[in-house]
This record gives sequence, C-alpha cells and structure tokens, in this order.
Amino acid sequence: MRARALRFAKVVAVELSFSGEIWYWRGPAPWHFITVPEAASDDIHAVSGAVTYGWGMIPCDVTIGSTTWYTALWPKDGGYIVPVKAWVRKDEGLELGDVVPVTLDI
Repeated sequence: MRARALRFAKVVAVELSFSGEIWYWRGPAPWHFITVPEAASDDIHAVSGAVTYGWGMIPCDVTIGSTTWYTALWPKDGGYIVPVKAWVRKDEGLELGDVVPVTLDI
C-alpha cells in the first residue's frame, strides 16, 4: 500500500487581533503564554466545535510582529491561552511582561 499526501485549502474561520502580556507558567513543563481576552475567547468558542482536534485545543496560525507560526490555543479557565515558543520570543526580542499585539487565524 502506498501512502498519498492530501492537500487542503487553508480556510480561516476567524481572524482576531488583540494585545496581551507575556506570562510564565512554572509547572512541570514550563512555558510562556499570552491570555486571549474574554471577548475574543467567546468568538473562538463559537467556532471551536468545527475546528478543535480534541481536548479543547484550537489549531491556529499566530502572528506576533513579523513572525507567524502554527500552534494550538490551550483552553484555560473558560477561555484560551496562546503558547509563545522560545524561538519566537528570541526572534522578536520579547521578554516576560511585554505587552504585544497578536493576530490569530483560526
């Protein structure tokens, strides 16, 4: 049996822009995040059933500055948080506590 690669057109169900502060979670797997504001989280929740791949995770493209990457929003306390990878923070010169503009394409 031979595997075939399938291509799907990119469909953006929701595009959201907001600003948020970078914060650090010191749990067993430390990570940096930006909290999605409540109104934007409500918009995401409205399409979540159509786009989630499970566990409430929402796949999306995130843009901060000139950097865009593919990730998933994490559900937290009825809203969502954006994981900000180390290479993104380095490339954009971001520090803990910085307030940055974020664009989400879901």
